[in-house]
Amino acid sequence: MKTSLEVEYWVVDEDGDLITPDSLLDEFEWTDPEFVEPMLEIKTSPCQSMAELRETFLDRVSTAVDAARERDKRLVPLATPLFAAPSEIPYRDKRGTDLQRRIVGPTFDDARVCAGTHVHFEQSNVVDQLNALTAIDPAFALVNSSSHYRGERILECARPHLYRRSCYDPCPEQGQLWPYVESVAEWDQRLEDAYETFRDRALERGVEPAEFDDEFDPYDAVWTPIRLREAFPTVEWRSPDAALPSQVLRLAEEVRTVVMQADERGTTVLESDSHDRGGAGGEVPLPAFDTVETITDAAIRDGLESANVRNYLQTMGFTPSAYDPLSDRLPDSRLSKHRAKTLRLEAATRLEADLERRTVPARRSR
Repeated sequence: MKTSLEVEYWVVDEDGDLITPDSLLDEFEWTDPEFVEPMLEIKTSPCQSMAELRETFLDRVSTAVDAARERDKRLVPLATPLFAAPSEIPYRDKRGTDLQRRIVGPTFDDARVCAGTHVHFEQSNVVDQLNALTAIDPAFALVNSSSHYRGERILECARPHLYRRSCYDPCPEQGQLWPYVESVAEWDQRLEDAYETFRDRALERGVEPAEFDDEFDPYDAVWTPIRLREAFPTVEWRSPDAALPSQVLRLAEEVRTVVMQADERGTTVLESDSHDRGGAGGEVPLPAFDTVETITDAAIRDGLESANVRNYLQTMGFTPSAYDPLSDRLPDSRLSKHRAKTLRLEAATRLEADLERRTVPARRSR
């Protein structure tokens, strides 16, 4: 199953201040701008194996880090900048951003502080892939890299809270986790319904129909944790934070294993009160969706400190003890702007040290 990665990093100068990537975006075909200025995205091509994905991703991140250092810049693997005024994170001129802000409302500004990881899987048995990724949604806690927003410690996992529960709270179908599906047609219908609801909201807020239709289509009008993408085509998992490369790769491998098992064996959704962890036909068992939501809430609030979250992830095939979330290194107290800048630089140093090791623990990969 071909797999690819996209990871967003903050760009800072040698003092820890947020700055634009500038020429870093022009030098490499595998870097992309993001919808705010002080961020860039590093992406891989679709890779046939984890070994290929690991080598490609590490090479590209290392190359970008070296190029940044030559320009007195650093890349920061944190889910939020910890402390930043809106003026420090200006929007880039990107398709649909202004309209999104008009349609969603003031809470859309919370999306500008979120840096994440996206894992793309080649489409195969799409329903089983979608449902498996839905069930493992709380795995974002494994690579949680920020608990702070505007200097305040808000929750253990700040990014999923800000992105889903704050930014897209007025438009839940646009940014929150969708339930399991029984067919691709059901997913497509949900997509169409979400699009029409978003369009109606836009028109209510004075957006001209032609303006909306020119900017959005159903595939481009949802920013949910899981998306079907026409390009490649892929099933995209968007739940995790930006994190250290070794942690991102470990997570990608464990998620890929779950998705491949679901693709090969199929999936079955257990009843809410079921204690049977097996599928009658050998399918991968998935917990009821209300259980997924409960554990996701606990993951956002408490991260891996929650025994329920750890046990759930172990049941789903993950090894929580193998992860070292960067958020655990952050203080629980309020951060000053100066302290936030220092912590960004410390995270950049950890990223560089992580790359220097260039050895990522891994099981035998298919």
